[in-house]
Amino acid sequence: MFNQYVGFGVAGNFAGHLEQAGEAADFIAVEVKETAQPKAIFPFYLPNIETGPLAVYPLSSAVIIPPNDADNLQIEPEVALICDVIYSTSADGTTKIVTALIPRQFGAYNDCSIRKPHAKKISEKKNWGVNSKGISDHLIAIDNFAPGGILDSYRIASFHCRDGETHRYGEDSAVVGYSYFHDILLDWIVERMNHQQDIGPTENIAQLLEQSHYPTQAVISIGATRYTPYGETHFLQAGDSSIVVVYDGRRYNASEIMQMATNNDLTDDGMSVLIQQVNAL
Repeated sequence: MFNQYVGFGVAGNFAGHLEQAGEAADFIAVEVKETAQPKAIFPFYLPNIETGPLAVYPLSSAVIIPPNDADNLQIEPEVALICDVIYSTSADGTTKIVTALIPRQFGAYNDCSIRKPHAKKISEKKNWGVNSKGISDHLIAIDNFAPGGILDSYRIASFHCRDGETHRYGEDSAVVGYSYFHDILLDWIVERMNHQQDIGPTENIAQLLEQSHYPTQAVISIGATRYTPYGETHFLQAGDSSIVVVYDGRRYNASEIMQMATNNDLTDDGMSVLIQQVNAL
């Protein structure tokens, strides 16, 4: 569905998530201008390259296949933005820079991650092969990615199902609760695309875009919410189900979404739903 889109994620865009995930120490050397600023962007998929882990298309709307060497796999409930990527060409015509991102759609996303403290790069925890991440197959059009736009009324919920029981995995959170959102988020991502360097856990994004032949569309996951105590201490196993719901808070409340998830009657009406079964290798 998105195999010609470049895939990026935002790290540290929801207060408290990195600490819960045991990853805050990985970013000690990453400089930020203010406390609320996200830490970095990271690649999870690069189209038009032939080799390496990031050449493998990882997204699924139905399945998660765990890596064979990890027992600490967690759901990361997020909003994904489907964006057009606008470039300008350098004066000598040899390189391009990103000048704008235009969000067109949004949907529920699972940035499913292996907990690997002190991994050399963020991307090492993000793409271990086919069916390692998730995006809903029901996306919602964005009218205006600015205050007052459609996304301002949406919320993120997530659930873990095992042995017939459904548990709330992430805190039910307002989408506008992201540390960076609207234009400040887009401007920051554009700046990182052009200027982020290969330092510590981060990668040189401009080089990766060049290697990918400057894709004109992107899937960008904008950050995981905080976990509930249950989510912080429970990891995915074969036979489980992972649910991420991005829903209109004007139409539903958190208790109604929990009941719908428990009864397996979530719909596409006023929400984007991602349900993935965890399969054994």
